[in-house]
Amino acid sequence: MQRSRMLALLVAAVILAGAGYWYWAAHKAVPGSEVKAAAPVPVRLAQAKIADIPVLLEVVGRAEAYESVTLKSRLDGQVAAVSYSEGQHVRQGDVLLRLDPADFQARLEQAAANLARDEAQLAKARADVQRYVALNGRGFVSEEKVNEVRTAEAAAQASLRADQAAAELARLQVSYTTIRAPFAGVVGARLVFPGTAVKTNDTALAMVNRVRPLYVTFSVPEKHLRKLRAALAAGPLPASVTLPGNKEERFEALIGFIDNAVDATTGTIQVKARLDNQDEKLTPGQFLNVALALDTLTASVVVPVEAVQQGPEGNFLYAVRQDNSVEVRKIEVLANYRGLAAIGKGVADGETVVTDGQLRLKAGAVVQVKSPTTAAAKAPAAPADAAK
Repeated sequence: MQRSRMLALLVAAVILAGAGYWYWAAHKAVPGSEVKAAAPVPVRLAQAKIADIPVLLEVVGRAEAYESVTLKSRLDGQVAAVSYSEGQHVRQGDVLLRLDPADFQARLEQAAANLARDEAQLAKARADVQRYVALNGRGFVSEEKVNEVRTAEAAAQASLRADQAAAELARLQVSYTTIRAPFAGVVGARLVFPGTAVKTNDTALAMVNRVRPLYVTFSVPEKHLRKLRAALAAGPLPASVTLPGNKEERFEALIGFIDNAVDATTGTIQVKARLDNQDEKLTPGQFLNVALALDTLTASVVVPVEAVQQGPEGNFLYAVRQDNSVEVRKIEVLANYRGLAAIGKGVADGETVVTDGQLRLKAGAVVQVKSPTTAAAKAPAAPADAAK
């Protein structure tokens, strides 16, 4: 029984081995079953070239009014009239508000009356001095009397000066009832209305900003301070200003101020650039992107920024060999400027690099240039409004 069972197992094993060999041989003999070579990967290519690339320091700043003032009253009073419209452009000296001048006009008239009275008293005192001096010369009055009338003349003259000062103060107070623009600019929202009671140096009456030119204020890390000062020493340092999300429209500004101390809490120093803003496209308070060219990399190898890829070991790109296969190159990116990346090492002038299609690539893969027809077919259709 045991020998019969062993013989049956041996026969079954031989049958299974034969069936397996027959299956392998049958499939191996099927035409076209060989593994095909990988098809070339469609990519876009560009050549590395030599160019001068500025080293940009890019920071975020804010637009700031060149001059800004909140007008307040120098008197206690009541608003009689508001002469400006909200958002109005004003010139220096334009009337913005008027306070009720009745009380101050009455004080001016009172001061003028006191001044006229003291002028008459001074004239009488001078006449008395002349008369008593003549009488003293003839021996009719004593020297003491002459000194007495001279003292009266001096007192009358002092009273006249005091009244002149009081009259001048009253005239100034009357002038303070008219609020004028201290410089040309744009006036803000209306803060008071006719009938509003105002207090001296307390109630805000209007706010005026000078927006032509503007300051662009931003902070620079202290590690760049040496290069920043060196660039300023070489001449006027321009700054390129753009709006967030819009790099097409650029505004030129000139650095004109570096603060005298580094902020110990942030490790930055405040810098201001002057921007003409003649068309008033920028408004105080806006966030802005600021780019400064602190240095220039001359004769650098540059490639399109699309060629640079990020990996776990740093930046790399795909370089194309003579046989259209690619190899991975580790690179050092020195600076980026307007779609170009300056490469410190890893790529030589004239080499071909891949700028599109890297997701399907690996070392040794064969590539072919994408045809314009295929690229156009894969491009998304433009919106109807854009086509118009």
